Amino acid sequence: MRILCIGDVVGPCGRKFLERKLWNLRRERHIDMVVCNGENVSSGNGILPCDADALFAAGCDVLTTGNHVFQRREIYDYLDDRREIVRPANYPAACPGQGYCYYETPVARVAVLNLMGTVYLEPLESPFDRADQILEGLRADVILVDFHAEATSEKKALGYYLDGRVTAVFGTHTHVQTADERVLERGTGYITDLGMTGAYHSVLGIKTEIIVEKFRTHMPNRFFQAEGECEMCGIILTVDEKSGRTDTIERIALRG
Repeated sequence: MRILCIGDVVGPCGRKFLERKLWNLRRERHIDMVVCNGENVSSGNGILPCDADALFAAGCDVLTTGNHVFQRREIYDYLDDRREIVRPANYPAACPGQGYCYYETPVARVAVLNLMGTVYLEPLESPFDRADQILEGLRADVILVDFHAEATSEKKALGYYLDGRVTAVFGTHTHVQTADERVLERGTGYITDLGMTGAYHSVLGIKTEIIVEKFRTHMPNRFFQAEGECEMCGIILTVDEKSGRTDTIERIALRG
Protein backbone atom coordinates (compact mmCIF):
# COMPACT_ATOMS: atom_id res chain seq x y z
CA MET A 1 0.00 0.00 0.00
CA ARG A 2 1.01 3.64 -0.46
CA ILE A 3 0.69 6.19 2.34
CA LEU A 4 1.14 9.95 2.05
CA CYS A 5 2.29 11.76 5.21
CA ILE A 6 1.95 15.57 5.09
CA GLY A 7 3.91 18.07 7.20
CA ASP A 8 2.35 20.68 9.51
CA VAL A 9 -0.42 22.60 7.71
CA VAL A 10 0.00 26.30 8.54
CA GLY A 11 -3.02 28.58 8.29
CA PRO A 12 -5.56 29.13 5.53
CA CYS A 13 -2.80 29.11 2.92
CA GLY A 14 -1.90 25.50 3.65
CA ARG A 15 -5.51 24.41 4.03
CA LYS A 16 -6.54 25.95 0.71
CA PHE A 17 -3.60 24.29 -1.03
CA LEU A 18 -4.76 20.88 0.14
CA GLU A 19 -8.33 21.65 -0.88
CA ARG A 20 -7.12 22.41 -4.39
CA LYS A 21 -4.51 19.71 -4.84
CA LEU A 22 -4.84 16.72 -2.55
CA TRP A 23 -7.53 14.62 -4.24
CA ASN A 24 -5.76 14.88 -7.60
CA LEU A 25 -2.46 13.94 -5.96
CA ARG A 26 -4.09 10.92 -4.34
CA ARG A 27 -5.33 9.71 -7.71
CA GLU A 28 -2.12 10.43 -9.62
CA ARG A 29 0.16 8.74 -7.07
CA HIS A 30 -2.25 5.91 -6.18
CA ILE A 31 -2.37 6.86 -2.51
CA ASP A 32 -4.31 4.52 -0.22
CA MET A 33 -4.19 6.68 2.91
CA VAL A 34 -3.23 10.22 3.97
CA VAL A 35 -1.92 11.24 7.40
CA CYS A 36 -1.56 14.98 7.98
CA ASN A 37 -0.38 17.11 10.90
CA GLY A 38 -3.05 19.77 11.40
CA GLU A 39 -2.18 21.50 14.66
CA ASN A 40 -1.45 24.89 13.03
CA VAL A 41 -4.21 24.94 10.42
CA SER A 42 -6.43 27.59 12.04
CA SER A 43 -5.84 31.34 11.77
CA GLY A 44 -3.66 32.49 14.65
CA ASN A 45 -2.65 28.99 15.75
CA GLY A 46 -4.10 25.69 16.89
CA ILE A 47 -6.88 23.72 15.23
CA LEU A 48 -10.61 24.43 15.22
CA PRO A 49 -13.24 21.76 14.47
CA CYS A 50 -14.29 23.52 11.25
CA ASP A 51 -10.71 23.49 9.95
CA ALA A 52 -10.23 19.86 10.96
CA ASP A 53 -13.38 19.03 9.00
CA ALA A 54 -12.00 20.97 6.02
CA LEU A 55 -8.81 18.88 6.07
CA PHE A 56 -10.82 15.66 6.17
CA ALA A 57 -12.95 16.88 3.25
CA ALA A 58 -9.79 17.82 1.33
CA GLY A 59 -8.62 14.20 1.39
CA CYS A 60 -6.90 13.60 4.74
CA ASP A 61 -7.82 10.37 6.55
CA VAL A 62 -6.10 10.88 9.92
CA LEU A 63 -4.95 14.12 11.56
CA THR A 64 -2.06 14.26 14.01
CA THR A 65 -1.20 17.24 16.20
CA GLY A 66 1.40 18.46 18.71
CA ASN A 67 2.11 21.15 21.27
CA HIS A 68 -0.50 23.60 19.89
CA VAL A 69 -3.38 21.12 19.95
CA PHE A 70 -5.03 22.52 23.10
CA GLN A 71 -4.72 26.23 22.26
CA ARG A 72 -8.30 26.46 20.99
CA ARG A 73 -10.80 25.24 23.55
CA GLU A 74 -13.35 24.60 20.83
CA ILE A 75 -11.41 21.48 19.84
CA TYR A 76 -11.66 19.74 23.21
CA ASP A 77 -14.98 17.93 22.69
CA TYR A 78 -14.09 17.26 19.08
CA LEU A 79 -10.95 15.42 20.18
CA ASP A 80 -13.07 13.14 22.34
CA ASP A 81 -15.68 12.53 19.64
CA ARG A 82 -13.64 12.18 16.42
CA ARG A 83 -11.33 9.20 16.59
CA GLU A 84 -9.44 10.08 13.40
CA ILE A 85 -7.75 13.08 15.05
CA VAL A 86 -5.13 12.32 17.68
CA ARG A 87 -3.05 14.31 20.15
CA PRO A 88 0.36 13.32 21.59
CA ALA A 89 -0.11 10.17 23.64
CA ASN A 90 2.36 11.22 26.33
CA TYR A 91 0.12 14.05 27.54
CA PRO A 92 -1.64 13.08 30.80
CA ALA A 93 -4.62 10.77 30.41
CA ALA A 94 -6.92 13.49 31.80
CA CYS A 95 -6.35 15.64 28.68
CA PRO A 96 -9.00 15.59 25.93
CA GLY A 97 -8.63 13.13 23.10
CA GLN A 98 -6.53 10.04 22.54
CA GLY A 99 -2.96 9.42 21.49
CA TYR A 100 -3.53 6.87 18.75
CA CYS A 101 -6.25 5.60 16.46
CA TYR A 102 -6.97 2.81 14.02
CA TYR A 103 -7.87 3.44 10.40
CA GLU A 104 -9.27 0.70 8.20
CA THR A 105 -8.23 0.62 4.54
CA PRO A 106 -9.28 -2.00 1.95
CA VAL A 107 -5.88 -3.69 2.28
CA ALA A 108 -4.76 -3.16 5.88
CA ARG A 109 -5.60 -1.97 9.36
CA VAL A 110 -3.38 1.02 10.15
CA ALA A 111 -2.57 2.38 13.61
CA VAL A 112 -1.44 6.01 13.84
CA LEU A 113 0.40 6.96 17.03
CA ASN A 114 1.20 10.57 17.98
CA LEU A 115 4.02 11.35 20.42
CA MET A 116 5.73 14.56 21.53
CA GLY A 117 9.36 15.18 22.38
CA THR A 118 10.48 16.53 25.71
CA VAL A 119 13.67 18.38 24.67
CA TYR A 120 12.88 22.15 24.60
CA LEU A 121 9.15 21.32 24.90
CA GLU A 122 6.73 20.42 27.68
CA PRO A 123 8.10 18.07 30.41
CA LEU A 124 5.76 15.26 29.47
CA GLU A 125 6.06 11.53 30.06
CA SER A 126 8.95 9.94 28.19
CA PRO A 127 7.89 9.30 24.57
CA PHE A 128 10.08 6.19 24.60
CA ASP A 129 8.28 4.69 27.61
CA ARG A 130 4.85 5.73 26.32
CA ALA A 131 5.57 4.13 22.96
CA ASP A 132 6.50 0.88 24.71
CA GLN A 133 3.25 0.89 26.68
CA ILE A 134 1.04 1.51 23.66
CA LEU A 135 2.81 -0.86 21.28
CA GLU A 136 2.20 -3.74 23.66
CA GLY A 137 -1.52 -3.52 22.98
CA LEU A 138 -1.68 -2.38 19.35
CA ARG A 139 -3.20 -4.81 16.86
CA ALA A 140 -2.57 -3.46 13.38
CA ASP A 141 -0.93 -4.47 10.11
CA VAL A 142 0.80 -1.10 9.73
CA ILE A 143 1.93 1.27 12.52
CA LEU A 144 2.80 4.92 11.83
CA VAL A 145 4.34 7.28 14.38
CA ASP A 146 4.23 11.08 14.14
CA PHE A 147 6.92 12.29 16.55
CA HIS A 148 6.31 16.00 17.17
CA ALA A 149 9.65 17.14 18.55
CA GLU A 150 12.20 19.95 18.47
CA ALA A 151 15.55 18.17 18.74
CA THR A 152 16.91 16.23 15.78
CA SER A 153 18.81 13.92 18.13
CA GLU A 154 15.64 12.98 20.03
CA LYS A 155 13.82 12.23 16.78
CA LYS A 156 16.63 10.06 15.44
CA ALA A 157 16.93 8.23 18.75
CA LEU A 158 13.23 7.33 18.75
CA GLY A 159 13.45 6.23 15.12
CA TYR A 160 16.20 3.75 15.94
CA TYR A 161 14.51 2.74 19.20
CA LEU A 162 11.35 1.75 17.29
CA ASP A 163 13.13 0.28 14.25
CA GLY A 164 11.52 -3.04 13.38
CA ARG A 165 8.62 -2.45 15.76
CA VAL A 166 6.70 0.08 13.68
CA THR A 167 6.29 0.74 9.97
CA ALA A 168 7.47 4.35 9.94
CA VAL A 169 8.56 7.20 12.22
CA PHE A 170 8.27 10.71 10.80
CA GLY A 171 9.08 13.91 12.62
CA THR A 172 7.00 17.09 12.65
CA HIS A 173 7.09 20.48 14.46
CA THR A 174 10.17 22.25 13.03
CA HIS A 175 8.48 23.04 9.67
CA VAL A 176 11.69 22.47 7.68
CA GLN A 177 11.87 19.35 5.55
CA THR A 178 14.98 17.26 6.15
CA ALA A 179 16.87 15.32 3.48
CA ASP A 180 17.54 12.20 5.56
CA GLU A 181 14.66 9.96 4.49
CA ARG A 182 15.69 6.31 4.71
CA VAL A 183 14.60 2.79 5.56
CA LEU A 184 16.33 1.74 8.76
CA GLU A 185 18.03 -1.65 9.17
CA ARG A 186 14.98 -3.50 10.49
CA GLY A 187 12.52 -2.06 7.97
CA THR A 188 11.18 1.11 9.58
CA GLY A 189 10.85 4.15 7.31
CA TYR A 190 12.27 7.31 8.85
CA ILE A 191 12.61 11.06 8.23
CA THR A 192 13.57 13.65 10.86
CA ASP A 193 10.97 16.21 9.72
CA LEU A 194 8.29 16.17 7.04
CA GLY A 195 8.43 19.97 6.67
CA MET A 196 5.32 22.12 6.42
CA THR A 197 2.39 22.92 4.18
CA GLY A 198 2.07 26.69 4.00
CA ALA A 199 3.36 29.91 2.47
CA TYR A 200 6.72 29.39 0.77
CA HIS A 201 7.94 32.97 1.33
CA SER A 202 7.65 32.97 5.11
CA VAL A 203 9.48 32.02 8.28
CA LEU A 204 7.99 28.66 9.18
CA GLY A 205 4.65 29.84 7.75
CA ILE A 206 4.61 33.20 9.57
CA LYS A 207 4.99 36.59 7.87
CA THR A 208 8.70 37.27 7.51
CA GLU A 209 8.65 40.87 8.75
CA ILE A 210 7.09 39.80 12.05
CA ILE A 211 9.78 37.23 12.76
CA VAL A 212 12.62 39.51 11.67
CA GLU A 213 11.37 42.23 14.02
CA LYS A 214 11.03 39.69 16.82
CA PHE A 215 14.68 38.66 16.50
CA ARG A 216 15.89 42.26 16.14
CA THR A 217 14.04 43.72 19.12
CA HIS A 218 13.15 40.75 21.36
CA MET A 219 9.80 42.47 21.94
CA PRO A 220 6.52 40.54 22.21
CA ASN A 221 4.68 40.37 18.92
CA ARG A 222 1.55 38.70 17.61
CA PHE A 223 2.21 36.16 14.87
CA PHE A 224 0.18 36.29 11.65
CA GLN A 225 0.40 33.47 9.14
CA ALA A 226 1.69 34.32 5.68
CA GLU A 227 -0.21 33.97 2.42
CA GLY A 228 0.89 33.68 -1.20
CA GLU A 229 2.59 30.88 -3.09
CA CYS A 230 2.23 27.67 -1.14
CA GLU A 231 4.21 24.45 -0.81
CA MET A 232 3.30 21.06 0.56
CA CYS A 233 6.03 18.90 2.07
CA GLY A 234 5.85 15.27 3.07
CA ILE A 235 6.70 11.70 2.19
CA ILE A 236 5.15 8.82 0.30
CA LEU A 237 5.68 5.42 1.91
CA THR A 238 5.39 2.18 -0.03
CA VAL A 239 4.53 -0.39 2.62
CA ASP A 240 4.32 -4.17 2.68
CA GLU A 241 1.15 -4.57 4.69
CA LYS A 242 1.84 -8.28 5.27
CA SER A 243 5.16 -7.71 7.04
CA GLY A 244 4.38 -4.20 8.29
CA ARG A 245 7.69 -2.93 6.91
CA THR A 246 8.48 0.02 4.65
CA ASP A 247 9.77 -0.90 1.21
CA THR A 248 10.50 2.63 -0.02
CA ILE A 249 10.25 6.18 1.27
CA GLU A 250 10.06 9.15 -1.12
CA ARG A 251 10.39 12.77 -0.01
CA ILE A 252 8.08 15.19 -1.85
CA ALA A 253 7.75 18.98 -1.95
CA LEU A 254 5.07 20.47 -4.18
CA ARG A 255 4.60 24.13 -5.05
CA GLY A 256 1.27 25.62 -6.02
